[in-house]
Amino acid sequence: MIIMKHVLKTTSLALCAGLVAASALPALPSFIPSAHAAAAASDPQAPIKALYAELTRIEAKNSGSFDQRAQELGPVIDRVYDLEAILSSSIGPHYATLSPDQKQVLLSTFRQFTIARNLSSFKPGTDARFTINPAVRDAPVGGNKIVDTQIGSSDDPSGTAVNYVMHMNGAKGYQVVDVLLNGNISQVGMQHSDFRSALAGGNVQNLIDLLQKRIKVFSAG
Repeated sequence: MIIMKHVLKTTSLALCAGLVAASALPALPSFIPSAHAAAAASDPQAPIKALYAELTRIEAKNSGSFDQRAQELGPVIDRVYDLEAILSSSIGPHYATLSPDQKQVLLSTFRQFTIARNLSSFKPGTDARFTINPAVRDAPVGGNKIVDTQIGSSDDPSGTAVNYVMHMNGAKGYQVVDVLLNGNISQVGMQHSDFRSALAGGNVQNLIDLLQKRIKVFSAG
């Protein structure tokens, strides 16, 4: 997160960040981005290509321990996903009322959760096959873009549709703000219901505890 059942189970949230930036030409000042880096930042597909390249690497046999793969995947998650935007949308209006310290702890835990879920979904030997459709679509609202992909396996090459809603996040370029499982099931929507229940009593620690419990499950799997 390979057949549809596996994808819906394993890709059930966000997927991740860390484009390999092109080196600046020696003659240019370090603060001037290279043409390659600028082009990548303006390409909605570039983060997904980087994500799928890393998921392919970490699902290979002998790709390392859980902790080793987490160290490799973390920077990719940071680049590919706008984690704070996803967390804010998943929580809803209540997010704006949280203190800076609460937001920081929640975001850090949500990041760990996202990394752990992906590692659990794409274990060594998973044999997932990733395909990115060449055409990028306009999202119905918000001026965002949609990158259509399929995640399959050697037995089911066509796989299941997993589409990414991308928004332009300033100098960071395009980042994921939602994942549409099976082409139309919003991960943010599913998380909103889940997170809202955890925060029903107004206690942020309840949501932190929920995420930490799931991190342990993913880490043990």
